[in-house]
Amino acid sequence: MLGGIMFAIVGSLLCLVLFFGIGFILNMLIKTTWLPLWLFLIIVVPIGIYSLWQPDLTVSENVRSMLVSDIILVVAGAFGAYISGWAIRALRRGGYKMF
Repeated sequence: MLGGIMFAIVGSLLCLVLFFGIGFILNMLIKTTWLPLWLFLIIVVPIGIYSLWQPDLTVSENVRSMLVSDIILVVAGAFGAYISGWAIRALRRGGYKMF
């Protein structure tokens, strides 16, 4: 039980930091604000669902078979991508032209 909670905490922090970092770098290189969040929602989430999908189950059974830890990791990654867009926007409003 405690191992599962620790996995959820550490995994969610790692996903948040990972997608924040990737999003921040993409925002600096491509000069967009919300592209990393859209890429996460359009590419990463469907690939994750496809990898967890079991063809012998129905759609509702597949949705129910996804674990809470899987959902927590996806939400943490999306939140990290959102925070990267927010941070870039705040830096641009603060006058930093490099971003």
